[in-house]
Amino acid sequence: MDETKEKALGTVRINPDVIAQYAGMKAMECIGIVGMGAVSLKDGFYRILKSDRLMKGVSVSVKNNRITIDFHIIVAYGVSIQAVTDNLMENVAYHVEHFTGLPVDKINIYVEGVRVID
Repeated sequence: MDETKEKALGTVRINPDVIAQYAGMKAMECIGIVGMGAVSLKDGFYRILKSDRLMKGVSVSVKNNRITIDFHIIVAYGVSIQAVTDNLMENVAYHVEHFTGLPVDKINIYVEGVRVID
């Protein structure tokens, strides 16, 4: 469902897929993240998504003009997961709030795997 904001001159609707795509792009800018992951429900294995499919590793819900974002990420081997996820939360919350004008209520991060970077 699109989120609606009433303005003096009309209505603004933001599709959650737009927010998910933007959040995915901002997440990929964070050091230590090598990709978004999608878990196959059939066999339980993860796979790294190509950059044009980032939305598949990000889901967004908007309720009462507040945003919740779920990320499924793949991190680089040897990095601090705590540092990467803290950076992801701060960076994405800041940019999404400025992009949409809506507050980010919660960001959930699921680390789906680790990958060695060549």
